[in-house]
Amino acid sequence: MAINIVTGAAGFVGSHLVETLLNQGDRVIGIDQFNDYYDPKLKRRNIQNFKDHPAFELIESDIQTLDWRPLLTDVEVVYHQAAQAGVRASWGDGFRDYTERNINATQILLEAAKDAKHLTRLVYASSSSVYGNAEALPTSESILPQPVSPYGVTKLAAEHLCLLYYHNFGVPVTALRYFTVYGPRQRPDMAFHKFLKAILTDEPISIYGDGKQTRDFTFIKDIIAANLAAGTKPAAVGEVFNIGGGSRVVLADVLDTIEKIVGHPIKKNYIEKAKGDARHTAADITKAKTLLSYQPQVSLSEGLAQEWEWIQTLYAPV
Repeated sequence: MAINIVTGAAGFVGSHLVETLLNQGDRVIGIDQFNDYYDPKLKRRNIQNFKDHPAFELIESDIQTLDWRPLLTDVEVVYHQAAQAGVRASWGDGFRDYTERNINATQILLEAAKDAKHLTRLVYASSSSVYGNAEALPTSESILPQPVSPYGVTKLAAEHLCLLYYHNFGVPVTALRYFTVYGPRQRPDMAFHKFLKAILTDEPISIYGDGKQTRDFTFIKDIIAANLAAGTKPAAVGEVFNIGGGSRVVLADVLDTIEKIVGHPIKKNYIEKAKGDARHTAADITKAKTLLSYQPQVSLSEGLAQEWEWIQTLYAPV
């Protein structure tokens, strides 16, 4: 029975990862601070299905104050999902949270991982935000990252730290650059969650800019499959991978798909483009296909239908 640590265990990706690891018979130590970036009740709900599982241990703590060395004694894989998320909140006074939770916390974990005798992998959750307005689409890992938000800067800095600890101390890291993750348990500050909640309450959805921006949307189940591959395949050590959904979609077309799923027209409110948002994202996933055998399985319409079902349950009248 493998022993894993998942940081950010009650978050969107983290909770799905914990659940999948438990279902395949592993032991999981979950770490989460339950901070108030969004309602901690939603995070509690995320772990409701497995919080009492006999192979699960939850530690409620800040990564920076934990005594990591004894915690890592028998651990084989660390999935480092914890982060301060969100592009728009990373400007101004909020930036300190991003440096603390994305850079400093990662460095503390890496420092402890140097001496972890049984550690075979540390999988770091990076982001397509490191690319900014990429020079080429689809974007390969060889393109120079040029983040356009403070959030992207901190994710790239932590990614660089991971690779420094790999090259200098042999910490077996792998970094996964997620491209716009969606699905059940998506954070309430993310676009699809906001869109679907607004539709449920018959409010107009807010669209930044002209709606012609494009994104590579990746369903949560595919993100989890990529993490499990990155945590086990020897070829993943010391590498950075794009993890995308396999196709680039115009936001206006996504809205048409959502209208078909919900079965009626949706109200739209176009507002000013947000600072720090990349205009286009598209992942070249050739490397992940080759070294991780990664192949996205869930189409956008199928994934959105699953998120719509979840949103209706989440906000159902009590």
